[in-house]
Amino acid sequence: MGMNNGRPAGMPGTGAAVLRMARRVASVISDCNEAQRRLLALRLAPDTYAADSDRAPDTYAEFLFRTSGWLLHEPAACERAAG
Repeated sequence: MGMNNGRPAGMPGTGAAVLRMARRVASVISDCNEAQRRLLALRLAPDTYAADSDRAPDTYAEFLFRTSGWLLHEPAACERAAG
């Protein structure tokens, strides 16, 4: 078995495969983090626990209370265009 640029000749691209796997793991962790953050925002939203959350608020104070939690912001246009 010979050597190819410091690697055993029988395992070409092993480093690239490890790098691809690391990127996949990082992507899964990032997706789990985003899902956990969104779930927390939804669980802490006051509108979730309101008796009549499907109707419009009666007063401005009620509107402010309902929107007092974390707001889920829409991604920037460049992020939406990227997919």
